[in-house]
Amino acid sequence: MNSTANASSEFGKCYILFSSKAFNIGGVVALCLILLVSLAGNSLIVMLVYKTPNLRKPINYFIANMASSDLLCILSMCYWILARLNISWIIGGQFGQAFCKLISFLPTVSSFVSIQNLILIAVDRFGAVVFPLRSPLIRSKLCPFFILATWVVAVTVSSPFFFAAKLVENSGRKQCDRNAGWKETFGEFSSYQDFTIVIFTLFIYIPVLLLVIFYSFIFIKLKAQVHPGEHSSNIEQQRQRRKRNVLHMSIAIISVFVFCWLPFTINELILVHRSSSTHFSCSFCLYYHVTFYIAVANCAFNPIICFTFSSNYRLGLKRLISSSSGVQQ
Repeated sequence: MNSTANASSEFGKCYILFSSKAFNIGGVVALCLILLVSLAGNSLIVMLVYKTPNLRKPINYFIANMASSDLLCILSMCYWILARLNISWIIGGQFGQAFCKLISFLPTVSSFVSIQNLILIAVDRFGAVVFPLRSPLIRSKLCPFFILATWVVAVTVSSPFFFAAKLVENSGRKQCDRNAGWKETFGEFSSYQDFTIVIFTLFIYIPVLLLVIFYSFIFIKLKAQVHPGEHSSNIEQQRQRRKRNVLHMSIAIISVFVFCWLPFTINELILVHRSSSTHFSCSFCLYYHVTFYIAVANCAFNPIICFTFSSNYRLGLKRLISSSSGVQQ
């Protein structure tokens, strides 16, 4: 009896917190900031790689591909902002159903494209550091093939979310439910929970393990190398410095991705496998919201990392601004 009363009291506190204006306004502000930084930053990354000859290398092609995939999340962010403002689903009919499917499908495509590009970046850095005298493991001419493959794989694997999502009525309001049509679409014997475990294992946990292995080998190789000293030429020192800067940028992008997505995916697995009688604490619900915002923020972090670690990106941005001011004058 006491446990039931405590659960009801806890639910009441959570409801008051998550339905409060301050909480929802804070969420809207956070999402708007992420949306603006992501839109501006990722658009600049794609533009700079396209226009700057110095950036036309495999690693930058893959970073630009990640930036393109991050731009997909903007559509979903617009819906999340409306949801935080407590605005009911305003699009009905077939178009509304299609829009619901897109916002359920695109974030997964974006994250799966990103993780595949992180693996490709790791392979590129592995070849450059561990086998510096051999030809690159990933040549620039093959980049279009690899980029296309990341999209084909991500779209194919994420497609069940597109087909299963549908608009549902909840307390007189239309809501977009990601797995409402799962049984109807894939049959009674299919399991949304099992599918979630499989794709998270294949596209989050195993890739993260592979990244740790690749960069462990790279770190061991760098530790074993003799650092260029006073007798080394300036050209060799600059080349080694550039290589290390690129490596630091790659590690930063990967670390941020893992930090942003790993906690959220673990929480998602906990939620989809809960029983109907499970009641989560208010602390867990708050933690889930925090990990959600951190995961969404990943699409805004990558441009910041690129401009922080790479002088080529900063120089390309300066030239782009200069050329734009010259055209206006």
